[in-house]
Amino acid sequence: MQLEFVDRFDAEVAARIAGAEPASAGGLPGFLGIRVVECGPGVLTARIDVGASLLTPFGAAHGGVLAALVDHVLGAVCYPLIPRGAWAATTEFKVNYLAPVREGPLEARAEVVSLGKRTAVVRIEARSGGELVGIAQGTVTIRATGASSVDSQPRPRSGVGDPPPRD
Repeated sequence: MQLEFVDRFDAEVAARIAGAEPASAGGLPGFLGIRVVECGPGVLTARIDVGASLLTPFGAAHGGVLAALVDHVLGAVCYPLIPRGAWAATTEFKVNYLAPVREGPLEARAEVVSLGKRTAVVRIEARSGGELVGIAQGTVTIRATGASSVDSQPRPRSGVGDPPPRD
């Protein structure tokens, strides 16, 4: 538990995240069967049961399985800390793959390192069979509901990579 986030922590949101059935997640998290097993102030742990369908012919999970789990926990850990109705979107993350992920439980624990009004930085450790298999860090953009899209705002021309003006 991160004591610095206790005052911002929404226990009701955390309970909904932790109590959600994997299939209700939809999309890739639903397909992979990601289950949240812990959700506290600034921390979240989720698990995938890596089965034969996720293994390569060499007996290890594809790196995309770990990357998908990392991406999921990277954003999900923010929801109990941000205003209701806001959303958290991964801006970027980097994964260091340390060891192969084998059949069995794959667990990722996310910890918020920094949280501002518009961004969060999150560090993740992933373990397979108790062994550290990956370390990641990423940035999340936090947007309020109804916030206008960056693409809908006029952008000043920089001159670099811009098409020539039409006459």
